[in-house]
Amino acid sequence: MTELCCSRCSATYSPSELYGLSPCCKATLINKYELVLSREVLKDKPWTMWRYQELLPVLNPENIISMGEGGTPIFSLNSKIDGLEKQILVKDEALNPSGSFKARGMSVAISKAKEFGIKKCITPSAGNAGVAMSAYCARANIQSTVVFPAITPKIYIDECKAYGAEVILVDGLISECGKKVMEINSMGEYFDVSTLKEPYRIEGKKTMGYEIAEAMNWKLPDAIVYPTGGGTGLIGIWKAFRELQQLGWIEGLLPKMIAVQSEICSPVVDAWENKAINPSRYQASIALGLNVPNPFGLELIMQCLKESGGAAVAVSENEIRLALTGLTKKEGILVSPEGASAFAGLVKLVESGFITPSAQILILNTGSGMKHLVN
Repeated sequence: MTELCCSRCSATYSPSELYGLSPCCKATLINKYELVLSREVLKDKPWTMWRYQELLPVLNPENIISMGEGGTPIFSLNSKIDGLEKQILVKDEALNPSGSFKARGMSVAISKAKEFGIKKCITPSAGNAGVAMSAYCARANIQSTVVFPAITPKIYIDECKAYGAEVILVDGLISECGKKVMEINSMGEYFDVSTLKEPYRIEGKKTMGYEIAEAMNWKLPDAIVYPTGGGTGLIGIWKAFRELQQLGWIEGLLPKMIAVQSEICSPVVDAWENKAINPSRYQASIALGLNVPNPFGLELIMQCLKESGGAAVAVSENEIRLALTGLTKKEGILVSPEGASAFAGLVKLVESGFITPSAQILILNTGSGMKHLVN
């Protein structure tokens, strides 16, 4: 790691100092690396996300807080979509610790918190991020506070409390939780690990991109369909592909990055279609991770979609439910509503002709559907 770079103006900062947002523009800080590694560095390393340790920001391995996250499988679906010739691939993030892809980002963020000697962390969350932060903070002996919407299902609240976290409930969606976090942290007592408001969660999420490339023998799919709320995973995977290009580990065209949202909370789709974004009119989806009415990283999400030649598509709540039921009964996998939304979005994109019949598609299931059943 060589520097932290402001995502807006490209001003650089020392990676040895603790930052949240960039001091210059109050924008997301991006980790930059000296990209001169050979793929041989991966030889004989365990199949977890920390096999890419040289491309992650934790400087001292003793500070790594890990429970074996990453290394999740990619497999083909039996289900076919009319108009698509190849089997659809799924990367199943439900098999991570705490049951979702959020484990990746929190593993890196809390490892860096430990490296900087931080004692208290805080985050707003719609569900899985709060659970993951609580779990990794417990392992790191760091105090954690999670701010949830009051409508958050009880299982997420109980799980955070079981890990020893303080849980605070507020009315509204995650945007209101973010305001509460700022209020609580007005004196800077906590390390705020809100989505894209610190430099490290995105680094954990990018390992999904590394794993996709390596598992597919360094040949990427034509498109990646990703359920998008705050967008860290989408941005992180794209960052990984760009880094792999610079390393010389992959060649050829990069995948189209496709964001899927619910019709009732679709700021990314609205921005993509040049419509006005009005957070006050968005409602809560059954896919909790999509309930981000005003994503902080919207500028970076748009950049990712445009650079990749991708798209953003919205699906109805009923389409999410139908996909959820169909995947469970036909595939034997208990996907999250967010993962189901990715499948539903792919159906629409094939029908519209945006996805060509010969394309190889990979969708992300970002978490387990078990908590959805409990609720």
